[in-house]
Amino acid sequence: MCLLFSQRIWDLRSTQSTAAMAVEKIKKPKKRSATIFGYPLSIFFIVVNEFCERFSYYGMRAVLVLYFKYFLKWDEDFATTIYHTFVALCYLTPILGAIVADSWLGKFKTIVYLSIVYTVGQVVMAISAIQDITDTNKDGTPDNMTLHVALSMLGLFLIALGTGGIKPCVAAFGGDQFEDHQEKQRSTFFSIFYLSINAGSLISTLITPILRAQTCGIHIQQECYPLAFGVPAALMVVALIVFIVGSPMYIRNPPQGNIIVKVCKCIGFAVKNRFRHRSSQYPKRDHWMDWAEEKYDKLLIAQVKMALKVLFLYIPLPMFWALFDQQGSRWTFQATTMNGNFATITIQPDQMQTVNPILILILVPVMDTLIYPLIAKCFNFTPLRRITVGMFLAALAFVAAALLQIQIDKTLPDFPSSTESQVKFINMVNRDLQIQADNKTISLKGFGANEDYLTFHNQFTLVLESGQQNTINLANGTRNTIAIIQGSKLGFEKFDDMTSKPEKGENAIRVLNGFGSDLNVTVRDKVFNFTSNMSEYLSVSHGKAEFMIKDNRESCVYTQELGFGSSYTLIIPSTFTFGEMCSENIKAVMDMKPNSVHMAWQIIQYFLMTTGEVVFSVTGLEFSYSQAPSNMKSVLQAGWLLTVAVGNIIVLIVAEAATLNDQWAEYILFASLLVLVCIIFAIMAYFYTYTDPTKIEAQFDEMEPEEKEKRKNFDMPRKGSAESHKEDRRSSDSSSDDECTKQTKI
Repeated sequence: MCLLFSQRIWDLRSTQSTAAMAVEKIKKPKKRSATIFGYPLSIFFIVVNEFCERFSYYGMRAVLVLYFKYFLKWDEDFATTIYHTFVALCYLTPILGAIVADSWLGKFKTIVYLSIVYTVGQVVMAISAIQDITDTNKDGTPDNMTLHVALSMLGLFLIALGTGGIKPCVAAFGGDQFEDHQEKQRSTFFSIFYLSINAGSLISTLITPILRAQTCGIHIQQECYPLAFGVPAALMVVALIVFIVGSPMYIRNPPQGNIIVKVCKCIGFAVKNRFRHRSSQYPKRDHWMDWAEEKYDKLLIAQVKMALKVLFLYIPLPMFWALFDQQGSRWTFQATTMNGNFATITIQPDQMQTVNPILILILVPVMDTLIYPLIAKCFNFTPLRRITVGMFLAALAFVAAALLQIQIDKTLPDFPSSTESQVKFINMVNRDLQIQADNKTISLKGFGANEDYLTFHNQFTLVLESGQQNTINLANGTRNTIAIIQGSKLGFEKFDDMTSKPEKGENAIRVLNGFGSDLNVTVRDKVFNFTSNMSEYLSVSHGKAEFMIKDNRESCVYTQELGFGSSYTLIIPSTFTFGEMCSENIKAVMDMKPNSVHMAWQIIQYFLMTTGEVVFSVTGLEFSYSQAPSNMKSVLQAGWLLTVAVGNIIVLIVAEAATLNDQWAEYILFASLLVLVCIIFAIMAYFYTYTDPTKIEAQFDEMEPEEKEKRKNFDMPRKGSAESHKEDRRSSDSSSDDECTKQTKI
């Protein structure tokens, strides 16, 4: 079964219908092409092209949302909005590509031209991620962010136009390469085609996050987004070259018109004609599409009716995709606040998306060979019931995501509100101290700190020993550290702390130098910059970190194991001395605890979502295919793609319009909306009547000769007309019986 090779359901949606349309094309003599093992040599170029293109697309998309947040410095809501706008555009452009290929350029030219556009878009994206092109002051931050944003948006638009435009063409073009007697080879080709999609997307989703995690840069070493985007761009160049190299071997069928355009014209004429005859003096017709009979034949009108019947069921479906496609946005952001340490392997947040394709490969055969047959023994698990269950499972996945988010929120620091300020005290004196902040008494050990931040709503009075009183004013919404130091008498210094978790799961480290002289402190080739006794924060990734402390003559190495998302202040006390035991003098004060919720917990929600995807999407494809007239499969394909686009538009609307402060609440909102839609769809499905398009079309094929004869004999004398009509009727009945027998055998 071809679906067993499907890893990305989007690609399966895009190719299954176009594959069928390739087989359904009017059979014409084809030039013979070179073969190998019975297969046209040209298809090997097409398969390699598809592998490279899918690697390019999914590799770029895997790191896209993190690029928005950490490179372009957008907040999570806006990054989510742009991400889903891009995905929606990728699902809208296949309709345009199909129309252009079938009505104007043909498949080959459409693939080549739009692949060039696609390649340019990937190259532009890679260039937009190079911070050094506008980093004039060499501080590692682009000085002209507008240029980077403009290049990114241009690149994404070209990519959406390219990847969507070629998708409905490639599979059908591959099917065109086979001759009529090669049905078995054609079927095997589509299996290999789906396998290439699977391999390209799975490998790229694993590799590009690793490339992103590398460091690169001319002036400052940072995460290497240019490499993460550059490799997919290079693969797209390879895809284009491979496809063009095979051009002498391709069979190219000329454009034969696009059924989508014809259907739209038919519907438009019916609506316009019905509006013209809206007066009560005109007799009513059984169906509003019957108003197209003046211009279009009854078979086409009947086919449009069947297609519209299925398209009506599509109306609630976008809500499923609104949840499904958040795996690449909200769920990736959720993973950045979790612990990704899997024994000896570290999983990047954007690599968690690979759980979905891996589960697809496992669940599709399990469902087909085990689950569905078992359920069938109990009751009739119809396609529409499966789709309903799939939506419900997706809602459960978001409930699981909400419960997980609640557990994550419990581990996050309690940051101050806009009317509060927080402070932590560090004792830099080599003896225990007891201080008082307003009515709170705090005991501090020598070179130690209080465990938690204290919250104040207004200024407070700090009382040191011997009754020294100091009025402390802190800005609202800030976190602060007050270091108590020894001079002629006790004094203090105030430092600003972080008010959010470190980004990308890294650790924010700073150094408080109480040694009394300048020291050079480095970690992993990064240098701590001191503007006072306290250094600026440095981002250090998880794992074993070795801090090198030097003066003009000696050095000391302090080692600390770091997790994900923590913050520390390293204290170099006044008693610090260089030597073999120097590291024992260093004190680490934890300002924020590391992420303690493991990424493995996300597997639960991925499992529920992927199970829902298999039950919903694969079944939806099979249902649409079985209910579609022979020449309307591409119309339903366009409608299916439109539901995905609308689903992503729903996400960006909610992300911008919702005023929910808690992420878990947004997850519950989406889950509730999908449950509501699930109930509506179940009611619609209850009243749906399954049809057999082949049987209906056969009836019209039988009626067509009779209708022609009626029209031909309309002007003949009535007697002769009546005799001819009876004869035709007997002939039609006889042929009808023969045709029904043939249809039964089929």
